[in-house]
Amino acid sequence: MGAEIPDTGTVPLGEGETVNERELLARGWAEALQDGAVSVPYALLRTYRTLGLSDTEAMLLIQLMAFRQLEQNEFPTTEQLCERLGATPAAIGEALQRLIKLGLLGIDEYTDPGTGVLAERFTLTGLFNRIGELLASGGRLRAADSAKTPPDGSVPPAVRTPADEGAGRVFRAFEQEFGRPLTPMECETIEAWLDQDGYPEELVLFALKEAVFAGKLHFRYIDRILLEWSRNRVTSVEEARSHVQKFRPGR
Repeated sequence: MGAEIPDTGTVPLGEGETVNERELLARGWAEALQDGAVSVPYALLRTYRTLGLSDTEAMLLIQLMAFRQLEQNEFPTTEQLCERLGATPAAIGEALQRLIKLGLLGIDEYTDPGTGVLAERFTLTGLFNRIGELLASGGRLRAADSAKTPPDGSVPPAVRTPADEGAGRVFRAFEQEFGRPLTPMECETIEAWLDQDGYPEELVLFALKEAVFAGKLHFRYIDRILLEWSRNRVTSVEEARSHVQKFRPGR
């Protein structure tokens, strides 16, 4: 009888791999994962439901943190976010629009110190300020905030206004003409036209039609149209149509 082979605790798995080797590989991956961990504020996990955010919106915020911390990407594209979340471009665009409208997410322009190129980045200052206010108040939102952001993440009928519905119609019209979901910056531009500049929804839609007619379907051209109308005290579609006909009498 030959000498007994000592038990080393390894079991061949085929192609030279053993249990010990697999355990070492798994341990190496575990350590690598810890080294690449994303710092997510515990307060966000505690309060996102109270803030009225859906699971998708909360995960979207976490993904933005991951892009910034681990990949130095402060402005991921819609396509990159779709890949991470397994969502459609329309769903991602809607979530970004809502976060921006709630003031939890912002978009800043800055000059890249390395290239000198003007770039954009997402900012989470509004989110952290809101969480700080919530924690300072003992976990209670103000009545106005509660009405604005219910636990299921929807907007209650009592809060909806004709302006909100009109804004949604404007967004859909732009997406239809552009043939794609709008970028967060484009959504913010439309919001500024409606909320800050005070352009009526119908006037913005008419400016969009003028851009399509001119074959110059981009936001800068539409902004120039609206600015020109504003300088000429054009405040309605009828006045805008009359103003346009001065330059295109045969239209």
